[in-house]
Formats: sequence, C-alpha cells, structure tokens
Amino acid sequence: MRFENYLAKRFLSGSDGVGLSKPFIRITITSIALSLAIMIVAIAVIVGFKHEIKSKVVGFGSHIQITNYDSNQSFETNPIPANLDCMHDVARIEGIQHIQVYGTKAGIIKTQSDIQGVVLKGVASDYNWSFFSQNLVEGSCPQINDTASTNQTLISRTLANLLKLKINDTYDIFFVQEPLRFRRFKVTGIYDTKMPEFDKMFVLCDLRHIQKLNGWAANQVSGYELLVDNLDNVEDLAIEVDDIVGFIFLDDDSRLKVQSIAELYPNIFDWLGLQDVNATVLIILMLLVAGINMISGLLIIILERTGTIGLLKAIGANNESIRKVFLIQAAYIMFKGLIIGTILGISLCLLQKQFGIVKLDEQYYFLAEVPISLNGLHVLALNLTAFVVGMGMLVVPSMVVSRISPDKTLKFD
Repeated sequence: MRFENYLAKRFLSGSDGVGLSKPFIRITITSIALSLAIMIVAIAVIVGFKHEIKSKVVGFGSHIQITNYDSNQSFETNPIPANLDCMHDVARIEGIQHIQVYGTKAGIIKTQSDIQGVVLKGVASDYNWSFFSQNLVEGSCPQINDTASTNQTLISRTLANLLKLKINDTYDIFFVQEPLRFRRFKVTGIYDTKMPEFDKMFVLCDLRHIQKLNGWAANQVSGYELLVDNLDNVEDLAIEVDDIVGFIFLDDDSRLKVQSIAELYPNIFDWLGLQDVNATVLIILMLLVAGINMISGLLIIILERTGTIGLLKAIGANNESIRKVFLIQAAYIMFKGLIIGTILGISLCLLQKQFGIVKLDEQYYFLAEVPISLNGLHVLALNLTAFVVGMGMLVVPSMVVSRISPDKTLKFD
C-alpha cells in the first residue's frame, strides 16, 4: 500500500487517536449528499416537465407540419394535394414514424345558453389517436373510416364544462363565410390534457366536413403531420424533409412550407428553454455549496493535524506527498457523500414518480403533479462533475501544508 493511501485511511478511521475533525467530516458528507440529491431531483423534474409539456404540444400539432407556403398564420389555410409523390421519399427518411393528413377551420359552437370560438380539426382514417387516447376521460375517440363521413367529434373537458355538454349530446358549429354555414355534431369522447389554451381551442372531427365546408376536392387537405421517433431529432429531420419538398411547385405555382413544432409554437419552447437556465444556475449554486463545505472541512482537518504534518516533514516527507494524503482523504469523503446523495436523490425521484406526492396547480403548470424523468447518464454526469469540480477546488487550500514548519509545530517536553 502506498504511503499516502495508508495515512489517509488511518486519518479517516481515527485510529491515531485524533477525533476532533469527525463532526466536521460528517457535516461535509451531509452537505455533499444533500447538494447532489438536490441536483439529481432538479434535473429529473426539469427534464420530466419539459418532456411532458412538449408531448402535449406535439399531440395537438405533431412534430413536423407540411403546409402551403402561401398559408397565413390563421386556421383558414390554402389546400395542398393529399397524394403528393414526394411524400413517399419523406416516409423513407430514417426517424419518420408516421405521416397523416389534416384540415382545420375556425368556427363558433352555439348551444342553447352558450357560445365559444373553436378550431375544428379534421382528420382521416390514418390519424394516430394515441395521444388523445391517453388523455381520454369519457367516451371514445371518433370512428373515422374511408367509406362514409361521420358527425362524431372529440371535445375537451374544458369545452364540455363551458358549454355544458356530455357524451352523446349534439351541438352546432357555425362558420363565418359566404353563405353562412353550420354543421351539427355529436360528442362521442371527452379528453383532458391539462392545457387550457389548447383544450379550449381544438375539436376533432372527420376531415370530410372540412373539405365540404371549404369547397375542396376529396384529395385536398390543409397539410401533412409528421411524427418522429425521437423528439431531440426534430430540427434535423425538418431540414431533411425541407430538402425534399421545399423546392417542389404545386399546380397553382405555390410551394410547400415545412415547420417543426418549435417553429409552430415558439413561445412555449422559448419558455421551456428558460428551464435549462434555471437548472444550470441551481447546479452551479449546489456545486459551490458542496465545494465551500469541502474546503472548510479540509482546512479544519489540516489545521487539526499540524503536529502530524510537522512530524512527517521532520522524518523526510515532502509537501507533495503530504498534500496527496489530505487530497486522498478528501476524495474518500467526497466519494462517500456522492454515493449517499445519489441514493437519496434517486429514492426521492422514484417516490414522486410512483406516488405523485408533490402536486401542482394545473392552471399554471399544465400538470397535476411534479413530473419525473430519471436518466442514468444525467446522474453519472452530475456525479463526475461534482467530483471533478470539488477536487479542483481543494487543490489551492491543500497548499496550506507547505506553510506548516516542523520547528513550530513539534513540541518537546
């Protein structure tokens, strides 16, 4: 066993009879453990929160949309063909999971006592209902096929409460156009995503209603929705899709526009981006807290053992070796604190994920409880960062060893 390792373990065990520093070591270990646990929980919460919000936004708008380039920002769009040949090439892009067509039209729901502006979103038989199925609270999703149109619709709990609608109720939607038109629909399902801004807006129906109301042909739609298998790759995939369809001219000399979900809802994604800043600030603060406690603990340990340091120097040990003794001791302390902190942080995350102990106000956070997304790589990165930063901060205070002189610390009776 190396000389430095032997002395470090002996100091830690207290077998040399010195025990004053033990309370400070415990405090340092506790500080490191709590700091790491807080960082793990914070990262898990922020990642989970971003993932949940992004999933909900994607559920309403998909990952990537292809529309007419001349379309404005309203829901009254210019149509594009539903059978473009270039979409076969898009479907072959690695990472594209599903392609579906859709149509939108703004309208006003009128019941006997209430009115509410909405966006009617028409979908076809190829629509992926998984998102709304997960958020379904009553009834079922509309049954849309290729043979005949249906008046079945899916509305939100927010709209159902505002308009006093229940499953199997019928209601009218009026469309401001020339001439004025309306359609009568039936409520077959009610969903609740906890996002009032979207829930209050979208009503899902058969795409053929949108085509008839707009005077479109059976092969005309508002656009295509593309679902991808990895949200982190959306921007890169959007560029690939744009390389295929972005320079194609339609029969009316118009072009296609490709937008990612972040471009469609920039305010929401900018807001989510601010959470990364919050996480960075919190991690830096926790690292500083743990580092300062480590510095304090190391200085106390060194000052407590000035006599031992003087003796070691008297028998020939150099400053570098003695510094290594205390740095190894500090590494042992930090390693123990990191292990405890990792166990504590993961345990807290699992408890929240399993039982949902901490609740949220859905009106402000769009979620009923604090979300958790644990990632092993994040936990490992936090441990490595904390260890490297902590040990780096200890290099300077360990130089106190070089200022301790044997002739001033050794006492003879």
